[in-house]
Amino acid sequence: MFDKRINYQTKDYNGLIKNNGVLEMENTTRIKEMTWFEYARRTDDWFILPVGAVEQHGPHLPLYVDTILAEEFAERIAEQVHGVVAPALSYGYKSKPFSGGGPLFPGTIDLSGRTLQYIIEDILEEAVRDGFKKILIFSAHFENEAFIAEAMDICSRRFGDTVQILLMNWWDPMSPTLIDEVFDTIPFPGWALEHAAVTETSLMMYFAPAMVRAEQIVQRSNAVPEICYKYPIDRNSIPKDGCLASAQSSSAEKGRKIVEDVIRNITDYLKKLDI
Repeated sequence: MFDKRINYQTKDYNGLIKNNGVLEMENTTRIKEMTWFEYARRTDDWFILPVGAVEQHGPHLPLYVDTILAEEFAERIAEQVHGVVAPALSYGYKSKPFSGGGPLFPGTIDLSGRTLQYIIEDILEEAVRDGFKKILIFSAHFENEAFIAEAMDICSRRFGDTVQILLMNWWDPMSPTLIDEVFDTIPFPGWALEHAAVTETSLMMYFAPAMVRAEQIVQRSNAVPEICYKYPIDRNSIPKDGCLASAQSSSAEKGRKIVEDVIRNITDYLKKLDI
């Protein structure tokens, strides 16, 4: 019902590639760089969908942080487990006031939860129709997760047991000992307040150092969240620069350690799966 593959292992298919002089990019993991011939031959691999967001990350990081992180982690995972990386879904669900600032800041472009769920459903269905049976969604934006999980649940009921769908991020797989090592100068404030702080800044210093405005990192104490969510949002309750905790002590070296630890833990987990 969901399979729209052709038999690409036949001589006719392989001959078609050869006769047309198609240059196969065997070493790429990025779907955006593949022809449909090359893509169709990879359906036994993991289909990896990076999902990010476009939102403020203080005065020292770009709006595209979450999408950059999702793409970079996805590509490194794909290299380790025989995967292909779909073009990133760059827009995500809105942050809560004390985990990113919500819609208070210019440049933050949000999807509704319903829209995000429907987009994920459509992408999953297309991947399965193409013949993929192993799908990993890698989200680097916390607020996406409930809506991605809802799409996964709906699609899983539709596809049955023949398709495995996983959702991962980069913070849950971090080793507890590494958290202590990364926060060697300032205390770990908790993941909600870590928005645009030490971990994300260190990862950006490692992945995309030219995009980090290190001179704009501010010294600050941690924001104090309200005991409830209140709408309309009180703009005065959120730090005006959008940072909820300090990014001081960030470094590319800390970013490297996070990446190596997370990739190792994720790939070890995926390789142990009997699928």
